[in-house]
Amino acid sequence: MLKLFSLLACLACAEAAPMPAIGGTAVDVELVLAVDISQSMDEGEFALQRAGYVEALRHPDFISAVRSGPRGRIALAYFEWAGVVRDDGVIGWQVIDGADSANAFADKVAGRPFRSFRGTSISGAIGFGAGLLDKNSYSAPRRVIDVSGDGPNNAGLPVAMIRDAALAKGIVVNGLPILISPSPSVTRLDRYYADCVTGGPGSFVLPIYAASEFSTAIRRKLIQEVSGIGDAGEIRVDAEAPIDCLLGERLRQRFSDPYFPELDR
Repeated sequence: MLKLFSLLACLACAEAAPMPAIGGTAVDVELVLAVDISQSMDEGEFALQRAGYVEALRHPDFISAVRSGPRGRIALAYFEWAGVVRDDGVIGWQVIDGADSANAFADKVAGRPFRSFRGTSISGAIGFGAGLLDKNSYSAPRRVIDVSGDGPNNAGLPVAMIRDAALAKGIVVNGLPILISPSPSVTRLDRYYADCVTGGPGSFVLPIYAASEFSTAIRRKLIQEVSGIGDAGEIRVDAEAPIDCLLGERLRQRFSDPYFPELDR
């Protein structure tokens, strides 16, 4: 069954930054991995992205970063998104506290079927990720949404508005823009992510320009997000001039897909 998780309106109305849940299981960070599976990604890119997450989750350096925190554990969730988030695209919260739990989570990611569908709703992904963070049973000093993608937002509410609402809740949004096969109409997706998608204390953008960079980049990103320290200043994208955050909406064309909602007005 298909469901469009529309937590966006609630996010957009946020007026204050509520504190993380009190009384839940204490972890060092609550981390949501939001992974793009839109049809703009070819099968090779999708396979590399999947393998990169699996390898990063199994890597000793990631596990060491988890164990080195004050509590020695994190809470991790994963979902795949395109124009919508489908019910079967979510791997729910799990505590990662060592090699066994990290490998178990990696097994779940590796076991997912390969599929893609239309649309790119980064705003929907951030809204859905914020909902996962709001409704879990964990307590952490840091809450992070990690968004990977290969195109600008072209469905749902404007991405900058939903990003800002997530930031108002104290959530950090990081970005992994994939520029292996860049669209000629979006020449600087890294700048778009820097200006329109990411934000919060210590947030960063880590672009991928070549297939060979996938595994290392994803591992580097996860380690930095888990540790809360690193070289964020080095990898942040410096934009000379602001990017149009409605770029994707302006490029959007109508789709005749029963699973893709008509959002043009």
